[in-house]
Amino acid sequence: MTAPETSTRADLVRGQPRFLDDDVAATARLAGDAAAWRVLVQRHGARAPEHVHGAFAVALALEGGRSFLAVDRFGAATLCWRQDAQGTLHWAERADTLADAAAAAEGRQGDDALDPQALYDYLYFHAIPAPRTVFRGVMRLPAAHGLWHERGPAEPRAWWVPRFTSPATGDFEALKAEFRTLLARGVERQLRGGRLACYLSGGTDSSTVAGLIAQVTGTPPHSYSIGFEAEGYDEMAYARLASKRFGTTHHEYYVTPDDLVRWIPSVAQAYDQPFGNSSALPAFCCARVAFDDGVRHILAGDGGDELFGGNARYAKQRLFAYYGQVPGVLRRGLLEPLLLHTPLGRLPGLKKGASYIEQARVPLPARLQMYNLLLRLDPAQVLTPEFRDRVSQGAVLQHQQAVWDAPQASTELDRQLAYDWRYTLADSDLPKVVGTAALAGLTVGFPMLDEDLADFSMRLPESFKLRGQALRWFFKEALRGFLPDEIITKTKHGFGLPFGVWATRHEGLKALAEDSLRSLAQRGIVQPGFIDTLLRTHLPAHPGYYGEMVWVLMMMEQWMRRRRG
Repeated sequence: MTAPETSTRADLVRGQPRFLDDDVAATARLAGDAAAWRVLVQRHGARAPEHVHGAFAVALALEGGRSFLAVDRFGAATLCWRQDAQGTLHWAERADTLADAAAAAEGRQGDDALDPQALYDYLYFHAIPAPRTVFRGVMRLPAAHGLWHERGPAEPRAWWVPRFTSPATGDFEALKAEFRTLLARGVERQLRGGRLACYLSGGTDSSTVAGLIAQVTGTPPHSYSIGFEAEGYDEMAYARLASKRFGTTHHEYYVTPDDLVRWIPSVAQAYDQPFGNSSALPAFCCARVAFDDGVRHILAGDGGDELFGGNARYAKQRLFAYYGQVPGVLRRGLLEPLLLHTPLGRLPGLKKGASYIEQARVPLPARLQMYNLLLRLDPAQVLTPEFRDRVSQGAVLQHQQAVWDAPQASTELDRQLAYDWRYTLADSDLPKVVGTAALAGLTVGFPMLDEDLADFSMRLPESFKLRGQALRWFFKEALRGFLPDEIITKTKHGFGLPFGVWATRHEGLKALAEDSLRSLAQRGIVQPGFIDTLLRTHLPAHPGYYGEMVWVLMMMEQWMRRRRG
C-alpha cells in the first residue's frame, strides 16, 4: 500500500477485468489487458466500460492529448486524478502519489495542501467519499464513473447507473435455482491459482462463499477467522459451524490489545488518506495469518447485505415509513403537538414514541444521519471555530442527496441499497478489505459483487429482500439446507472491534490513544477541551459508543504523522 514511484501519465491498468466481447477477450489473452482496453476505447469511446465486468481501474493516454479513465461498478479498484494548470490530466491508484508528484513539479516541499472539507467529511463519514480526496485538487473516481477528456475542465460521468425493476412478486423456485447458479458462477470467476482460501466470519455471506468454493472445486478451502476475548464481540462459534459443515481447513486468530498497539500506526499510515473503519485492524490481522500460511489470493463475502437487504437499518427505516400512513389530521393535530411540544414526550413511557415521530418526520436520506456521531456530539463542541469557518457542513447532505437521487428505483428500500453501494461498499468496506489485504501481501476477490448477481438482485421483488421485518428473506430461504440453520437465523455481527472497552483497560492502548488525540488537538482541527471531555468523561462512561470517536480521531492523527510529522 505504499505509494509507488511511477509516471502520472503512463497507462495504468489494474484489477481483474473480464472483457465481454469475445475478440477483445482474445486480445487480452494474447497482448494483455492494456491492449484490450485500447481496442474497446477505439470501438466504444466513453462507453467502453459497459463491455467489461469485474474489478478494474484503467487510465490511458490516447492520441491527440486525449485521456480515458474508468473504474468498476463498485469501486473495488481505485483511481485518482488531477488536472494541472495547463489542463493536462495526471492519474495514479493513490491520492498521495498525485499529491507528491504535484508538489515536486511545483517545487514545494512538505506542503500536502490538505483539504479542510475532506477532513470534515472524514469526521462525518469515517472515510472520505469520492470524488473528493484529502488533498486539494486531487480527485478519486467514484464507483461506476469514467472520464473522457480532450480539452477544458475534466468532468467525470457515471457510465453505469443502478436500475431496479422490483416486480410485485416472483416465482420463488425458479429464482432460487437461478440465484444458486449465479452464486456458484460468481465464486468460480474469483478463484485464482494457488491455495484456495476465504475469510470466514460465520455470517451468511462468508459461510456461503466457503461452501461454494468447496462445491465448485471439489476441494474445501482454507478458512480464516478473527475472534476477540471480549464479551459480546466474539462469534467464532459460528465460523466453526460453517467450517465443520463445509470441511474447511480452519485457522483462527484472536486479536489482542497488544496487536492494536503494534499495528495501528502501520495500518493508518498505509492508506493514501485518513481511513477510520475500525474493522480494518482485525481484517489486517486476519490477512496476515493467511499470508503467513502461504495464501496469496483470498475470497471475501462483502456485498450480500447491500444487494439482498441484510442490514438492520433497512427494517428500521420501514418502521418509520409506516408513520406516513397515519392520517395527517391525527399526526399534526394530536401526536406531534403532544409528544414533541409538551412535557409528555419526555415521560419514560412516551419518550420512545416522541423519538419515533421526530425521526419519521425527517425524509430520507437525511434521516439516516440523525444519529451520526459527529452530529450527536455537536460540531460546534468538537471542532475549532477556525476550522468550522473553512468548511461547509451542509456539503455532506448535498453529497448524500445526489447519491440518493442517482439510481433508477421506485422504492425507498432499493434506493437505500444503491446508497449503501456507494457509502458502505465503495467508500468504506471495500477499501478496508482491499487495503488491509494488500498491506499483508494478498489480493482479494468479491464473489457477491459479480455483475450478473447484482443484476439479478435488482430485479427481485422488494418483499424478497425485506419481508415485513425479516432481513434478506430470499437469500436465506434460497440457501436453507445449504447453510447451517444456526447461521441463517443468527443476528448479524461481523468482525466488530472492542476498541473502546480495551482502551479503558489496557495501559498501552490507552496511552497510544491519548498521545494521538493530544497531538491532534494541536493541529487546529479539534478543540483541546473536547479531547479532555472525550477521554476523561465520555469514554469511561460509554466505551462502546464513544470509543468509535476516539478511534476515528486516533487514526486521523496517525495518518497525519506520516504526511506532516
